[in-house]
Amino acid sequence: MPSPRIIPVFCILLLAGGTAAAGGYFWEARQEYLKLAQSEAQVRRRVAEAEARLKQEQAEVERLRTDRAYVELKIRERLGYAKPGELVFKFEK
Repeated sequence: MPSPRIIPVFCILLLAGGTAAAGGYFWEARQEYLKLAQSEAQVRRRVAEAEARLKQEQAEVERLRTDRAYVELKIRERLGYAKPGELVFKFEK
C-alpha cells in the first residue's frame, strides 16, 4: 500500500501537469486569436478602401449623367477629340 505522503505529492504533480497542459493550450489559442484579430483588421481596412473607391466612382458616374460639360471634358481627355477648327497639341510624357 502506498504511503500517505505519496498521494498528496501525486495529486500535486497531476495538478501541475494539468495546469501546464491547459496553459499551453490557452497560449496557442491566444496566439491564434491575435492572428485572427490582425487578419480582421486588414480585411476591415481593405473593405473601407473599397467602399471609398466605390463612393468616388458613384460620384463620377452621377457627374457623367448630369454634367454635359464634364462629359465633354472627359471625351476630350480620354479620346483626344476636338471641335471643328480647334488645334490639338499632344506632348509626350
